[in-house]
Amino acid sequence: MERVTEGRWDSLSVNLQDGIKRTLQKLGFTFMTPVQSACIPLFMSNKDIAAEAVTGSGKTLAFVIPVLEILLKREEKLKKMQVGALIITPTRELAVQISEVMGQFLEEFPQFRQILLIGGSNPINDVNNFKTHGANIVIGTPGRLEDMFRRKADGLDLASCMKALDVLVLDEADRLLDMGFEASLNTILGFLPKQRRTGLFSATQTQELEKLVRAGLRNPVRITVKEKGVAASSAQKTPARLENYYTICRTEEKFNTLVAFLRQHTHEKQLVFFSTCACVEYFGKALEFLVKNVTILCIHGKMKDKRNKIFSEFRQLKSGILVCTDVMARGIDIPDVNWVLQYDPPSSASSFVHRCGRTARIGNRGSALVFLLPMEESYVNFLSINQKCPLQLYPAVRDVENVLPDLKVLALGDRAVFERGMRAFVSFIQAYAKHECSLIFRVKDLDFASLARGFALLRMPKMPELRGKSFPGFEEVPDTDSIRYKDKNREKQRQKMLQQQKEKDKEAPPRKNFVRNQAWSKQKSKKDKKKKISAKRKLDEGSDVDDEDMQELLNDTRLLKRLKKKKITEEDFDKQISAGGSSKHKRAGPSEEPSSEGEDE
Repeated sequence: MERVTEGRWDSLSVNLQDGIKRTLQKLGFTFMTPVQSACIPLFMSNKDIAAEAVTGSGKTLAFVIPVLEILLKREEKLKKMQVGALIITPTRELAVQISEVMGQFLEEFPQFRQILLIGGSNPINDVNNFKTHGANIVIGTPGRLEDMFRRKADGLDLASCMKALDVLVLDEADRLLDMGFEASLNTILGFLPKQRRTGLFSATQTQELEKLVRAGLRNPVRITVKEKGVAASSAQKTPARLENYYTICRTEEKFNTLVAFLRQHTHEKQLVFFSTCACVEYFGKALEFLVKNVTILCIHGKMKDKRNKIFSEFRQLKSGILVCTDVMARGIDIPDVNWVLQYDPPSSASSFVHRCGRTARIGNRGSALVFLLPMEESYVNFLSINQKCPLQLYPAVRDVENVLPDLKVLALGDRAVFERGMRAFVSFIQAYAKHECSLIFRVKDLDFASLARGFALLRMPKMPELRGKSFPGFEEVPDTDSIRYKDKNREKQRQKMLQQQKEKDKEAPPRKNFVRNQAWSKQKSKKDKKKKISAKRKLDEGSDVDDEDMQELLNDTRLLKRLKKKKITEEDFDKQISAGGSSKHKRAGPSEEPSSEGEDE
């Protein structure tokens, strides 16, 4: 495997333990990467560090090795329940990956035990595991760690276990803050001893990260590492051997282009990024049907127990497709990824860089391709200026076929597909509206009808953004209520619920055909106002006004005010209005027909 060479391990200014050298040799890491040669000596010599290096540059070993060296050099050996090192990372996949690397080194050091504290597992099991076996190295995600610190009622005082803490590592520190973990991090830091060594590792430095550096590090050494071949003045944030492309597709041709590309690269390993979990669910299943002879897996943040299994399975594949959200964008090391395809541009420019970094790692070659609509082409210049990330135009994908009719047939044959498509469309528009670069990605510029055709929708969904608009091609739609679930048990349940609703409607007591609540109240208020104006005009003109009519109008107005203030129920309101109307009709005499106005409302 080709790597960025920065000298052999024995050229370090500090000596490494023999067990660490043996593990490095076993793993095939003959040479250090720049970030490793820069960080390891400083981190081992009582320095706090804030390291910035391009994604895929080998940051994991840059803190795993110093962590072990620091623990091995302790004067007082760690006891079973004493935690010497805490490593915090934003996603469970990255935590699992770090744990695997740490585990390979710990084979040489059986005196240390690590524990993995992440979501997707039972926290009670984690507590029992910790109490039974203890742990000297804790690797976890912020949410689960915060929960564990608060679990004193379960007989585990994690804060007490942390009193012997020597080193804290925040991996992908910028992402920890992007994902809204700032409050959890502050809580966790409050439980940790102040006398410790701290390392922050990230691919980008942000303002929020600067605050964390100032708050949590004592006179930190700042390390910015460039790859060989990149000028020192350059601020490039993507790997040097990454070929970064873009392609422009019309809305209705975007998915067709993706399918054609994937069909032509079935022998390669590819990541396909979508903006939302619902899009992953929908298009992932569609690709399983349309792209044959290749393993296709899906992963997103709303998955619970399956994520670790899917992640491990894809890492082992020689070729295949992983359809995912940004949960796979940061720090994840998947071997031999050939292509990173960004079907939807991410919500932030920094995420674009991290997505690309899933390929061309540790000096290897790799390619990335982002799909843009014609109105989004200026995003290319934006990335070049904002992220120092130049893109080149990809040659037109050949042999593009229209697969959307096939996707419509799928939706007509299975209600689950139809519903997934509707959810994906709605979630995409909602995500688009929140894009960081709102001057380029503007919802008002979207052609909703073309977009819906690109999603192979059978009809337009009901959502605020579409209210009051017309959509060419969707005037006549099939009867989607009659589409059945392919899963017989699910369809049986649906039919049962429909039958229950019918019976409930039959059993409901008959009531006047008033339009419900607010809409009816508005209409009633308008009519009352007109009546008042009419009565006033008649008075002004000297006409005779029936005192009973005026009194009824005033009574109705009072009732309406009481209803709005929720002093009476709608049922009471209906009864009193009806009672008032009935008394009037009785006064009208046998030859007069009662008004039907109330029934029309």
